Amino acid sequence: MNEMQRGARLRPHLRLPAWTSTLTWKATVFITLMCCGLAALLGCLVHGAMTRQTVGTAREKAISKLERTVQLYETGARLPRGEGIDPPGLPPRLHALAADGKRGTAVGTHRGRPVMWAAAPAEDGAAIAVSVDFRGAERTIANLDRAILGSSGLAIGITLLIGAAGVARITRRLHVTAQVARRISAGDLDARVGDRARTKDEVAAVSRALDTMASSLQRKLEAEQRFTADVAHELRTPLTGLNAAAELLPPGRPAELVRDRVQAMRSLTEDLLEISRLDTRSERVELDSHDLADLAARTILASGTDTALTVLASPRVETDRRRLERILGNLVANAHSHGAAPVTVTVDGPTVTVTDAGPGYPEYLIMTGPQRFRTEGTSKGHGLGLTIALGQARVLGATLAFRNRAEGGAEARVTLPEPSVPETSAVPETPAAPEPLPGRDGDPAPGACARRGR
Repeated sequence: MNEMQRGARLRPHLRLPAWTSTLTWKATVFITLMCCGLAALLGCLVHGAMTRQTVGTAREKAISKLERTVQLYETGARLPRGEGIDPPGLPPRLHALAADGKRGTAVGTHRGRPVMWAAAPAEDGAAIAVSVDFRGAERTIANLDRAILGSSGLAIGITLLIGAAGVARITRRLHVTAQVARRISAGDLDARVGDRARTKDEVAAVSRALDTMASSLQRKLEAEQRFTADVAHELRTPLTGLNAAAELLPPGRPAELVRDRVQAMRSLTEDLLEISRLDTRSERVELDSHDLADLAARTILASGTDTALTVLASPRVETDRRRLERILGNLVANAHSHGAAPVTVTVDGPTVTVTDAGPGYPEYLIMTGPQRFRTEGTSKGHGLGLTIALGQARVLGATLAFRNRAEGGAEARVTLPEPSVPETSAVPETPAAPEPLPGRDGDPAPGACARRGR
């Protein structure tokens, strides 16, 4: 790379403000430039035509006066003051024209005022010339120029206001369409633009296309949700009988394999039912006051894994214990299944962080979130555990974020709504054994996890 190329790369580039990239700004600039160009063109045409007419009138007057003066000169009569042979102030080019035997006119000055000169040849290379006052013509041209500038400015201003109002109306409708599209992408499938039916322009066509797409997408998603729920419900009955039949098999390796696969199918069915309930947004939370560190400790104990607990600040939070334990259980199980030890759960105020020392989350998960039945490589899993965790977090009003740490490993951060009565308590990093989890019907298995595609 030579010095010129290096200098071009190091030279800072001029960047315009962000608002200059908007359609309103671009349309305003375009309308302004077009109006200015049109006004300048019309102004030049009108100015040229009026100037030619005014100068022509003054020239005719000067030539008529010259003819009378020539007649007086030929008869030997006395010439009026300011007229005659080579009068002072006669433009040199007009004198030279008359000396060549030709007649002509030119705008000049006489005694400090603008005049129209007319000259004709005389004897011995002299010129006989007359002048006509040109001040009125100059005032007429100046007044015309001012009128052209004023009317052009007024026309540009009115056109710009009308154009800006029209463009603003279009861009406002486009902004509404974009907002509805963002709401649909965020999960609000009932959002519609609802543009007026009598509007037939291109923006209305885009709005109606978006509404049609949203309706079609909503019908397909609802059909998919009903299909998932129906399949899961229909599978529960044969799986219950299959599980009972598996318990009657004689002890041995085949019986263990059958029971293991039946249990995996039951877990998958329960996960599908839970996702179906989350998709239909029919879940209701049962809020109660809990110590966040105690909930984290219960989840770790129920998971049966070697997971460290670090408590920096443990407030009491108003939350649904079952749902929060489900979220943390899935995150811990996912960290052990697809990450690497050590796995740590950190409680810091209303935030719970689950970290591991594995290869980290795949890029798609960080960018777009977990996707059900998304698998990569040879890893096992259905992609449901993290999907359920994210759905349960939305039900609780919490946020669940995924990222890869700079020092290596994955990090999932759950942030609960601010507690109504915050309390902080310092506890040892290795907590005492919490009380056993009570049995509850319908409680999902905390060990269910989603694969990361590692």
